[in-house]
Amino acid sequence: MIDLLLHNLRALVQHPQDLRLTEVRGAQSVFLELDCHPADVGIVIGKNGKTISALRTLLHAMKPDEDLRVTFEVLEPR
Repeated sequence: MIDLLLHNLRALVQHPQDLRLTEVRGAQSVFLELDCHPADVGIVIGKNGKTISALRTLLHAMKPDEDLRVTFEVLEPR
């Protein structure tokens, strides 16, 4: 799940070497935080949030367990 998401993100952004994806697993949830280059934040979010919405849809389709909750967020640039 994480590998496919990173593969898609690397194809989207201009600075793929700056991508950092952190995964925090709980009993019934997975929280994914993306830290990327400030110039790539807009690309990941997309116009009106369409790109990140599509990535979230992809994550929900790939989740191994129906009861598992997957949350995907982009961190604000520093």
